[in-house]
Amino acid sequence: MIANSKKLQEFENRLRAKEKTNYAKSLKIVEALRREAVFLGVLPLKNPLDGIEVDIRIAKVVNSVPKPA
Repeated sequence: MIANSKKLQEFENRLRAKEKTNYAKSLKIVEALRREAVFLGVLPLKNPLDGIEVDIRIAKVVNSVPKPA
């Protein structure tokens, strides 16, 4: 549990400001993750609609939460 969320937010903001996003590097990471998923047999999905009911229920709950002002 986060005791001081404001300090955490400030830390994340400082960290984000220091790190520069590199599109090419990010693309290589995503491609490596995809290759690993294929190697492990997670992708491609045998039936892409398996578990869709759970995803829909979760999406409904998440989308019903009011956004902070």
